[in-house]
Amino acid sequence: MKSIRNIAIIAHVDHGKTTLVDKIIDQCKVLDDRKERTELLLDNNDLERERGITILSKNVSVTYKDVKINVIDTPGHADFGGEVERVLKMADGVLLLVDAFEGAMPQTRFVLGKAIELGLKPIVVVNKVDKENCTPDLVQDDVFDLMFNLDATEDQLDFVTIFGSSKEGWMSLDWQDKTDNILPLLDTVISEIPEAPYKEGTPQMQITSLDYSKFVGRIAIGRIFRGDLEEGKTYMLCKANGVKKQVKIKELHVFEGMGKIQVKTARSGDICSIVGIEDFEIGDTLADFENPEELPRISIDEPTMSMLFTINNSPFFGKEGKYCTSRHLRDRLYQELEKNLALRIEDGTSEDKFNVFGRGILHLSVLIETMRREGFEFQVGKPQVLIKEIDGKKHEPMETLVIDVPAEFSGKAIELVTQKKGDMLVMEPKGDLQHLEFDIPSRGLIGLRNNILTATAGNAIMTHRFREYGP
Repeated sequence: MKSIRNIAIIAHVDHGKTTLVDKIIDQCKVLDDRKERTELLLDNNDLERERGITILSKNVSVTYKDVKINVIDTPGHADFGGEVERVLKMADGVLLLVDAFEGAMPQTRFVLGKAIELGLKPIVVVNKVDKENCTPDLVQDDVFDLMFNLDATEDQLDFVTIFGSSKEGWMSLDWQDKTDNILPLLDTVISEIPEAPYKEGTPQMQITSLDYSKFVGRIAIGRIFRGDLEEGKTYMLCKANGVKKQVKIKELHVFEGMGKIQVKTARSGDICSIVGIEDFEIGDTLADFENPEELPRISIDEPTMSMLFTINNSPFFGKEGKYCTSRHLRDRLYQELEKNLALRIEDGTSEDKFNVFGRGILHLSVLIETMRREGFEFQVGKPQVLIKEIDGKKHEPMETLVIDVPAEFSGKAIELVTQKKGDMLVMEPKGDLQHLEFDIPSRGLIGLRNNILTATAGNAIMTHRFREYGP
């Protein structure tokens, strides 16, 4: 029986996660040399390639020295935070990528915090050491401080750091000592990340992610925590609120290279996908038929913003898209619920209006853009923030905003943010940039990016993440 390692790759936006996965795939010779090769293999829909961001988490599996390594690529944006939390449940350890110039960013903190809560063992990879003026050693200290502040255990703080450049395809334990391959990284994964344990007993598997195919419907993906699953056998699905339901596995697949292969049985510790379970939700447990035991459910972040979607009733009706009626719009929005977890949809006041709730501006704009490319034509209202009542007081979502901007423009940036009710928390120089941190209500962020980019001649780097509901 092959030993298995499950690792998730986490990092801030654009620190090079997907590029690293490419290199791991090349190193282990997963693809045929004869086939045409594209960059960023895992960002496979057009939107992801154009914006250069990962939206949906994906898995690949490689074999190195007879060990099967399941690699899970995660999105970096907090708007897709729902994706990250679930994915980490499938892993035994994480590769934390940090940019050698930018250091630990707010998003790094967000994903690392989640990983440490789950008790996963990190390996720190300081990436992009080929950049000018970068400070790999300082970055390593930063990460240590950050983990200390996040209450990591002794074992987690004793992490291995690897330096390298995914783009140039090399990794080594010392950043001055340049190598020509990424083997040091793979060796570290095998020695440091704990092996996926084989637990005997009745089968248990938690559904942490889903896929959708036109031919077989919804496909459940998850990690088997205990026991073995077999094709064609009957199991019990434990749903929310104690509901239990009998289901049968029609097909069982495990990940192999960039795709999947069909198998008769899958062992505990591996990640598999199942066809034939109808009507399941994320967080449900697939358990033994006679004495089902449920695993604790996963909580997914609540939405913080809403937009009104309605059919196009302007004079330009039917000029752009081919699907214009409310029936098309309704079917498409409800179909999106099948695979997009943090979304909520409510029917509006009339037949043709729908309120769509999402995690943030980026989350909703990706949905709108995807639908327009598919040929839908619709109107959207302006984004609104969800207000909660806690103890009789109104609370609105608050976010942490980080802006890195050249010193001469920092005054303008601060002025714009304070007009939108932002409070400045930190201001410090970082190389030739000023590093600013603010506390700001979500509604202040709507439309702020364009104004700041205009005021700073396009030099500002902005990131933000949801913090909590505040009065």
